[in-house]
Parts: sequence; structure tokens; C-alpha cells
Amino acid sequence: MPLLGVNIDHVATVRQARQTDEPDPVWAAALCELGGADSIVVHLREDRRHIQERDVRLLKETVSTRLNLEMSIAPSIVALALKHKPDQATFVPEKRQELTTEGGLDVIRFFRSIRQAVSRLRGAHINVSLFVDPESPQIEKAKETGCLAVELHTGSYAQAKTAQQRTRQLQKLKKAIACGTALGLTVHAGHGLTYRNVGAVAQLGGLHELNIGHSVVSRAILVGLERAVREMKHLVCVEQR
Repeated sequence: MPLLGVNIDHVATVRQARQTDEPDPVWAAALCELGGADSIVVHLREDRRHIQERDVRLLKETVSTRLNLEMSIAPSIVALALKHKPDQATFVPEKRQELTTEGGLDVIRFFRSIRQAVSRLRGAHINVSLFVDPESPQIEKAKETGCLAVELHTGSYAQAKTAQQRTRQLQKLKKAIACGTALGLTVHAGHGLTYRNVGAVAQLGGLHELNIGHSVVSRAILVGLERAVREMKHLVCVEQR
């Protein structure tokens, strides 16, 4: 059964809306772990719109599962990762004007820069994953960078409007999982997954971890964070029993 990584960026979004000190993502991470999260995910953006360097530093000291730092390949961000040494770094594309990550890395186009960034983090004994679209050419090129894992972008599946479209996207994900596995990569998936649509992805098999954030934090406003994580953990695991 896949593990569950919980992204707590939007806890920090609420904090930054008032430029205050609450709610604290560090406290949120502890509750997520109590709820059964297998890893804590944060994205340290260049514009610092939510997670701050202080959060990464304290989370590295306090997270008892694994800390997965989503990040761009910008040299300044790579330097911060080398400084704080998360358990895993996931390279993602980043644009200032986007509300959230809009797609996977173009590993083919930016291969040289990505490979250099991967090499720097691997040299510091940090596991590296690349966030990519579920396309074999991108996954194959990702393998060439020296990364250990890929995270498949599930946004197209999450945005599908009809059963036929969802089935088509699930088939793409299934083929991408097979491709990554055959190359010896650990395969994760995430983006846009919710309590309503996660079951079909969890049933695909071959996925090591599903990373989910916005839906969990949204539900937590109504039922509390620990319960929200437990409910998502159940959905991720129940079909695999």
C-alpha cells in the first residue's frame, strides 16, 4: 500500500496572510504525524509566499518521520537545502505568477541544470525526486540525472471531468508507474488528489507514496488536522488490504 505524505504549505498560507506567528506549520506537522502521516512535505518557494526558512530548520529538527522539501533548482534554494539537509528533496517547476504548481518539470529541456542540482544534493546524501508529468520520455530522462525517484503529476487526472477522461488519465499513470519501476526508480504521485478521487490512484499499485496537501488542510478546518490525516490515510490504504 502507498505511504501518505502530507503537505502543510497552506497552514503557512494562513499564517502569512496576517504576517503573524500562527498557525505554526511545525505544530501542524506534529499533528499530521499523530494522524498517521508517513512524511511531511513543504515547498520553500523563492517568493516565500508560505513556508519560510525558519519552518524548514525547525521541521528538520522535529519531524520524526521524513521531511520532504519541494524546491526549485534555483542556486539559492539548492544552497538552503544543502544547509538544512531534508531527508528528501523534490525538484518542482516554479513560476511566480502561478497559484500552485501547474505541471511537471521539463527534464528534457532543462536536463543539464537539473542534473547539476541533483548531483549537488546527492553529494550531500540527500535523496532526490523529480516531479514530472506521467510521460515515459520525461521519466527516462529523469533517470539520467541520477535522481532516485520520480513523483508523477496527477493534476490531469484530478481535473478530468468525465469517467472516460479519468480512465484515460489513470491508464497514463499506470504506464508511467511501470516505466519508472522498470528503470529502478521509486515512484510517488501527487497534485490535486482529494478524498473523493484518491482511491482510484491508490489502487493502481506500484506507488511508494502519495503526497496530498490542500485537500487535507481544507478538511482540517472543519474536523481538525489529526482526524483529517487519519481519514485520508484510511482512503489511501483501505483498497490495498
